[in-house]
Amino acid sequence: MKNDIPKVLKIAEVRDENPTVKTYVFRGCDLGAKPGQFVNLWMPRVDEKPFSVSYCDKDEFWLTIAAVGDFTRKLRDEFSVGDKLGVRGPYGKGYTIPEGKKIALLAGGYGAAPLYFVAQEAVKKGCTVEFIVGARNKDLLLYLDRIDQAEGMNLYIATDDGSSGEQGYNTQILERLIGDVDIVMTCGPEIMMKAAMDICEKAGKPIEVSIERYMKCGSGVCGNCCVDGLGVPVCTKGPVMLGSEARKIKGLAEFHRDNVGFKVVW
Repeated sequence: MKNDIPKVLKIAEVRDENPTVKTYVFRGCDLGAKPGQFVNLWMPRVDEKPFSVSYCDKDEFWLTIAAVGDFTRKLRDEFSVGDKLGVRGPYGKGYTIPEGKKIALLAGGYGAAPLYFVAQEAVKKGCTVEFIVGARNKDLLLYLDRIDQAEGMNLYIATDDGSSGEQGYNTQILERLIGDVDIVMTCGPEIMMKAAMDICEKAGKPIEVSIERYMKCGSGVCGNCCVDGLGVPVCTKGPVMLGSEARKIKGLAEFHRDNVGFKVVW
């Protein structure tokens, strides 16, 4: 569908994922998104925001969105099945999915949704997926049933408080599995992804990470999502990057910049 002008689409279905997250399903549009890419969602007379695609085929695509700000709370409270939103994209660089490899997917919080899309495509390519999901507690976990019921995926769970799976960080599970996987792909809090990069570097395994910055245009023109150190726009050179490239970002897992460029400490 790639289009820089928003295409107005009706919400076909809304699924409650957990107390703060809903999945919005759009049908009748061949978006053509690849795992790791994002779209800009436009709410007329309000604003436009970027969101990762959590599933896509020729008939439908999903956006899994947490209500954490003014835009997303308005989406949660005022939009339902049949309401219209504008969608433009897809944008950015996605994950590189190999053929027939053993992949570890490390998801923190909301990162489980876009990584589910990765897992779906990886299984189609004959890969075995070790899917590691982590969150602060059981109420914040995402997509567990879908992962657990899928062929070719093995589910591992970690929560900070031990309310589901093992207690602790999901990176602890990655450390145990790293010797048996070919590549790691991760999405979630930057401090988690940096820890995963350290684990992979020590084990000599490649890793791809999804870097989130304040993306506006989606085409690398406005420069708002350029990262310190590399000086490249995340919306075109990412959001998915090799760990070796992401390491060059100044302030990785320490700070990012707001909509006018001021530093914001994580």
